[in-house]
Amino acid sequence: MFASNPFAELAAVIPPTAMQAYVVLMILLVVAGTILDMLHKKSAQYFFENARKAKKNATRTLGAGEKGALALKTVANEVLTSGEFANPKRRISHLFTMYGFIVFVVTTAILIFAYPTLEDPAPTILPLLWHLGAAMLCLGGYWFWFSIRVDVASEGVKWYQLNGRGDLFIIGLLGMATFALLWSFTLGVDTLNMLFFVLFVAFSTLLFGSVYWSKFAHMFFKPAAAFQKRIIKADGSRENMPAIYDLSDPDVQARFPDIPTYMGANPPNMGLGIKREPSSHF
Repeated sequence: MFASNPFAELAAVIPPTAMQAYVVLMILLVVAGTILDMLHKKSAQYFFENARKAKKNATRTLGAGEKGALALKTVANEVLTSGEFANPKRRISHLFTMYGFIVFVVTTAILIFAYPTLEDPAPTILPLLWHLGAAMLCLGGYWFWFSIRVDVASEGVKWYQLNGRGDLFIIGLLGMATFALLWSFTLGVDTLNMLFFVLFVAFSTLLFGSVYWSKFAHMFFKPAAAFQKRIIKADGSRENMPAIYDLSDPDVQARFPDIPTYMGANPPNMGLGIKREPSSHF
């Protein structure tokens, strides 16, 4: 079961060209939805305008090597390991969901385009990865839905309450992965198997066709925003935020005479502030 290509079995009912056309259509829907999302929210325009403003306020110029190092740190931290999540549970859930989605989508495309029929047997590793990707999606997604999302202290949302457009993305993901597995597991059980396949296609269409209304497009902007955040810290522009000063520095006290007036010549360390308590939610 886990080593068999379910799409090759499906080729006896649906022509491989139809399955390939569907995949291409989903790709086009993602592209179109992302472009419409950018035009509607003007996110790309804001990003580039913000970058230009930050460059004008920069106190130093970054070289190509330094920018490359910051890009690698962004990929390693924010992209590959989701290091922006302080809560380890939320981070692990996100990683399972992200890598499960990537493995599932990539192996789906390979199985449909490279091994569409039983006459073209796929290497055993590909169906195994396809099932593993769907299982990882379910693990990360259901963990988020039933544990993290409904955490009363952080969200106060019941598991059965839907947040309209805000839940389109996760519902599409969970439905696609769940019914993909059920469809594969029930191969040979005609009526039930076809029902699960129809639901698999329906939720896949919901996921890729609702990009304009869901949170799908944010995955394309997240790495760019994280990289820009590192840039503004490194070049000193700080996105118009005030610099972090040493309050006991005489030069700082001369610049801001209210400091010694209200806090003394040697201001105490104000502590960790919001980071005093370890993150227990998002």
